[in-house]
Amino acid sequence: MHEEDDSAANPSRNSRILATKSLDVPECDGTKDQNSKLCGYLNKLTVKGPLRGFKMRWFVYDPRKCYLYYFKTPQDALPLGHIEIADACFRYDVEVDEGLFEIHTEGKEFLLKAPSRQVMHYWLQQLQQKRWEFCNMSGHRDSWCSPTPFHPHTGLVAKDAEAMLNEKPNESMESVRNDFALEMDNDGLVGLQSSRNPVAQPTAALNSLRHWGSELRNSMSHLRPGRGGENRRSVFYTASNEDWEMVDPPTKDATDHKSPADSQRRESPSHFNRSSIGSAFTFDFRNPSRMKRPFHMGSGKVNRSAESSPVECNGTKTSELQLCMQNQQEEINRLQEQENNLREELASQKELVRLLQQTLRSSQCDWRSTVPPGNMEPHNHNEEETEVDKALTERDTQIKDLCGHMERLALEKESLQQELKGLKIKIGEINEQLGMLMETIQAKDEVIMKLSRQSDEGGTQSAECNSPSATREQQELDSLKDSLHGYKSQNKFLNKEILELTVLRRNAESREKVLEAKYNSLEAKMCQVESKYLVLLQEVKTPVCSSSEQTHSGEVITRLLEDALQVESADQQEHPILKPNAVSEYDIFGFKTVPEEEDEEEKLEAKKRALDLKSLSLTDQETSVRVKWDNYLAITMNREMVRSPELKALMRSGVPHIHRSKVWIWCVSYHVKKIRDCQPKDYYQNLLCTANDKPNPACKQIELDLLRTLPNNKHYASPDSDGIQKLRNVLLAFSWRNPDIGYCQGLNRLAAIALLYLDQEDAFWCLVAIVEVFMPRDYYTKTLLGSQVDQRVFKDLMYEKLPRLHAHFEHYKVDFSLITFNWFLVVFVDSVVSDILFKIWDAFLYEGPKIIFRFALALFKYKEEEFLKLQDPMSIFKYLRYFTRTILDARKLMSMAFVDMNPFPLRQIQNRRTFHLEKVRLELTELEAIRQTFLRDRDTTLDGRTLISDDDEDS
Repeated sequence: MHEEDDSAANPSRNSRILATKSLDVPECDGTKDQNSKLCGYLNKLTVKGPLRGFKMRWFVYDPRKCYLYYFKTPQDALPLGHIEIADACFRYDVEVDEGLFEIHTEGKEFLLKAPSRQVMHYWLQQLQQKRWEFCNMSGHRDSWCSPTPFHPHTGLVAKDAEAMLNEKPNESMESVRNDFALEMDNDGLVGLQSSRNPVAQPTAALNSLRHWGSELRNSMSHLRPGRGGENRRSVFYTASNEDWEMVDPPTKDATDHKSPADSQRRESPSHFNRSSIGSAFTFDFRNPSRMKRPFHMGSGKVNRSAESSPVECNGTKTSELQLCMQNQQEEINRLQEQENNLREELASQKELVRLLQQTLRSSQCDWRSTVPPGNMEPHNHNEEETEVDKALTERDTQIKDLCGHMERLALEKESLQQELKGLKIKIGEINEQLGMLMETIQAKDEVIMKLSRQSDEGGTQSAECNSPSATREQQELDSLKDSLHGYKSQNKFLNKEILELTVLRRNAESREKVLEAKYNSLEAKMCQVESKYLVLLQEVKTPVCSSSEQTHSGEVITRLLEDALQVESADQQEHPILKPNAVSEYDIFGFKTVPEEEDEEEKLEAKKRALDLKSLSLTDQETSVRVKWDNYLAITMNREMVRSPELKALMRSGVPHIHRSKVWIWCVSYHVKKIRDCQPKDYYQNLLCTANDKPNPACKQIELDLLRTLPNNKHYASPDSDGIQKLRNVLLAFSWRNPDIGYCQGLNRLAAIALLYLDQEDAFWCLVAIVEVFMPRDYYTKTLLGSQVDQRVFKDLMYEKLPRLHAHFEHYKVDFSLITFNWFLVVFVDSVVSDILFKIWDAFLYEGPKIIFRFALALFKYKEEEFLKLQDPMSIFKYLRYFTRTILDARKLMSMAFVDMNPFPLRQIQNRRTFHLEKVRLELTELEAIRQTFLRDRDTTLDGRTLISDDDEDS
């Protein structure tokens, strides 16, 4: 059986998680399929050493990996472990405890228990369905050969991926599966709503006590002697309405550390009269308001407010132990009383000696003071001395006798204390034995009570029917009906399980054959490439001697170029498993990889660029980033993501394609939360209704720019594309929200990129976040004031971070802001390759506009040496127009942006923006004054002219 480790999380990891904000479970997932999430409480069998038992765990199904994670509570961040459902099989037995089922995976076996048989069937059917959906999803088995085996759940990219991957299910197979399905209800115990009422769940644990007696004996057989007093706590559930709590006696160490006053108070005879059994039978009978009645073993204190009541126990051995313990306790009481009497006698004797000594001293002083020394007669003096000596001798003898008596009493006291300690140790051992016997007896009593109730019920029914045989037959008939129904359900479930496992095995075999064919095809393709490469090398190496050889060489090179420029055909797209060409027509974002309108040399360069990007996406570093994101999202499964250094580092490394929708939605929601909370929930729909009902001055310009937004992306390539209508809605809604901006060229590209991973409403709020939260005011107005200010700030940063390149541009009088202006306005859309573009957007949506400055500087630093080699303005400006498309290594670029550009404080950018803003406003004011002067002069000149019409000229 699988052994659970509750301390699976390492401490360093926990220290980072403790700072995160714990949320209620209903708030942990912002997606729209929140209500359909498969999660709930189940009891999991846990084995730790000789002890085994069920512990309640919170289970959550993760559809990304087909894992069933289990946590201690719904609010926990780190899972205790997981179960791989994709390769698992399920089974249950009708004859065992109700709700008990097994999940078998590779090398592991998990025993789980549901609150009821109905809930168990619901879990099993849901897990079967999840396994079936996951195993039949195209591409999940081929993750080793593709950097993006899964796809986002929102946006145009997700819809495109869904159309490409989803296969029509086999109708006959689905009908057979539906025939074996059972109509089950989860009784509200499965789903997020079950986390709000965890109190109802422990009723499942009650069923596990049916065979408590045997499990208790099995557990006790593994316990070593002497370990019974280690604060064990045993709970018994009975059918009565009272609570029974059995308490272990205090250990020897605890007793020795008690103060004398506490010991006298605890061991006084009055204390033992509080219970009819006394300390030799340390039970505490309480009646708190609980649903079930636990019979506990805990501390040795007795609840004084509770009423004492005797305990009836079965078995002569237990009675003998009780009598023995009572006798020993009485002996202890007697010894304690004797010890107290001896102490009192000793104190009185000491007081008597003290008084006698004081009297003797006082009498001697009186006698000497009353009889003068000169008047004493010798004879009387000798007699008095003799009497005094006798008296002193008698007193000394009495004192010696008393001291000896005190020593004997002290020795007797020590012996009594030793005997008392020995008796206490014996009592502790007897209490341990009694506790174990009482647990066994209690379990037996429960079985007897249950059998008695069954017998009473049977007797009542027989009395009513006056036919014992008919009652037994009816009971047997009902039992057989229940068993028949259970076996029918089990038969359906097992038939469905066998059917699904058979189909999945066949699918796995067919996939294996297809992969083998794919491997052979790729091997053949590799041989062809090597052959063509060798032919090309031979043609280049061989000198051209005649025109015929030159013509032949040209034909060979032309044929090789034609083969190299081939992309995935339509037939190959219908069979995505067999792809001899490594580059498809469109990338995962929908951008065309090899544009058709370009010449052959540019097409070859585009094909080479696509191959380089694909090879970079398959590196170990990219795989490591995906694994880190999977682990982080598994940790945050039960809570919402929060801003942290760990998340910041992950965002800067780029978000994997599969997780980008979820992460972008969270980023946008975080930045516009205050704005969004002030608006009604249907705010976006109301803006769309307003745009449809009333004409907007920006509508015409929006319609003109729709098809010019991303013409090289298939989602916006034609009027019928899916993205065109969504883009129109987002831009119209935004124009009504911001009448002062309306529409600015550049907003269409921002919204188009957002729509690739977000739905319409989230893309609208993403546009709001960029324009109203990230960028300064007047960034997208008619004057583009904020954009002009950022160009001057960027020139200052170029002078500071890249002084050589800045001096080079100044020397040849090259104004690079003509190129970089568009970078800032549309956040690098259509300026860099798509893979780098979306990594920039990942960090941009998390950190804000500072990212644009970082990457703009990193792009120039990446190609700094190439720029310094150019020695004329025309070549420099020409290279400026396309150099960003030649940068393919995203990891190197990101290292330059986030490491080489440090330090990069946002306060410095804000201060420089403030400085340049005043200068740009002053210049714009001067330009506006010049424009007004020019318009007045032009109007004056036109008024002074004499205009002659065509009729006058003809006449």
